[in-house]
Amino acid sequence: MATATGAGLTDADFARFTEYFYKRTGIHFATSKRYFVDKRIETCIRNSEFDTFASWFAALRMSDKQAMLQDLINQLTVNETYFLREDYQFDAMLSTVLPNVLKARGGVSRIVGPVKILSLPCSTGEEPYSIALRLLEEWDQIDHVDVEIHGADIDSDVLDKASHASYGERSVQRVPKAWMNKYFTSVGGGRYQVDDGIRSAVTLHKMNVCDTAAMRAFRDFDVVFCRNVLIYFDELSSRRAAENLYGAMRPGGYLFLGHSESMSRISPIFTPTRLPEGLVYQRPTGAK
Repeated sequence: MATATGAGLTDADFARFTEYFYKRTGIHFATSKRYFVDKRIETCIRNSEFDTFASWFAALRMSDKQAMLQDLINQLTVNETYFLREDYQFDAMLSTVLPNVLKARGGVSRIVGPVKILSLPCSTGEEPYSIALRLLEEWDQIDHVDVEIHGADIDSDVLDKASHASYGERSVQRVPKAWMNKYFTSVGGGRYQVDDGIRSAVTLHKMNVCDTAAMRAFRDFDVVFCRNVLIYFDELSSRRAAENLYGAMRPGGYLFLGHSESMSRISPIFTPTRLPEGLVYQRPTGAK
């Protein structure tokens, strides 16, 4: 394994690299992120068999070097999360969105197929597991309705952590003590393991929201959480992501974005809907 003392990118190298990464992921890095990108590339070179940016980048672009690309994606994506984050949106899901979903689908006694919920990006799993916890503890229809919860992310490292579902003190600081005692086990070193029942309630997928072909595997979701990812995309990638999310949802389905994000600035295909707890976006019921 070669040792790299620095990425050694010229301005031209940086431009070539960011154009390549954008085409592969939809994520755009401005020159203001130059230091961050350089440092992450340095780490990738250090983890590889190459000792210069030129040789590493040439190999990266080869079709048989998918492991290198995944390592790069893992280095350059930010995964900051914790349990019950922005929980006012979970409140909205329980008090307004899910009752509306059940009503639109004929009511509890007539609903056909599961209620499907997607968390994308799911990062290390705190969000989809939070959804499972809130449903189990607070939704009065959970014993009468089949629910599928799916989590997806572009980063294979965080998906591996999500599958193991072991978390530190900071991640679980907002979880009520009673829930900790019921659903978590202390495994030492200030870490807590989510129990098998919660883990088995969530299906994990590796997915890039900008990959239109791959996103076709996702269909008929009633509720989608896509929080704090569109801010990393430019206008074109944001629009593509919005269209892919639209295609993944059932007509009338609900989309939650991060508090600093607005679909109205990206695409008109979703209908903004004001709920008591805040703003959500819907795929129109008559849409095809």
